[in-house]
Amino acid sequence: MNRKKLQKLTDTLTKNCKHFNKFEVQCLINLFYNMVGDVTERQGMVTGLDRNAFRNILHMTFGMTDDMIMDRVFRGFDKDNDGCVNVSEWISGLSVFLRGTLEEKMKYCFEVFDLNGDGFISKEEMFHMLKNSLLKQPSEEDPDEGIKDLVEITLKKMDHDHDGKLSFSDYEQAVREETLLLEAFGPCLPDPKSEMEFEAQVFKDPNEFNDI
Repeated sequence: MNRKKLQKLTDTLTKNCKHFNKFEVQCLINLFYNMVGDVTERQGMVTGLDRNAFRNILHMTFGMTDDMIMDRVFRGFDKDNDGCVNVSEWISGLSVFLRGTLEEKMKYCFEVFDLNGDGFISKEEMFHMLKNSLLKQPSEEDPDEGIKDLVEITLKKMDHDHDGKLSFSDYEQAVREETLLLEAFGPCLPDPKSEMEFEAQVFKDPNEFNDI
């Protein structure tokens, strides 16, 4: 990408981005095209990060291991559902992922946990996510029973209108009362250490980018 195009893209994405300044947006664009370049060479024509490349970033950079959650995070970034995360989806997704307000993070996490996209987190969805994210402990008891109990406890704490499922309103109220419930059904945000390491690595001294 030539300098003029890069400048225009940086300006456009900075204007639409609440949480990154112009320099940071430029760093993230450079990182994106470095990664997409590698993917393109391996797989032919690719216009963005495909599911596997994106999951690799979540795993290697942010330490995520839960396949179901990583798949949902990919869908959260891939707003136009074309199977690839393009550069503007990359910037706007990372804006919430790394620096979002509580409101933005609640909306993002709820969308990740609402597996079928119907606007509610059902008992079945809670069961699948909790079963997936909890460590498999060898035990004589039926592990599914323990998870069902956990779903009931979670509902009792978070289901404010007692309809047997969580609406965004239920989830928001519960998280505002206890922020630890933000990632109640699995880790879908970076931990502070991964976040700091990523930012330190990507947002380097501007002087290093003078020749871009």
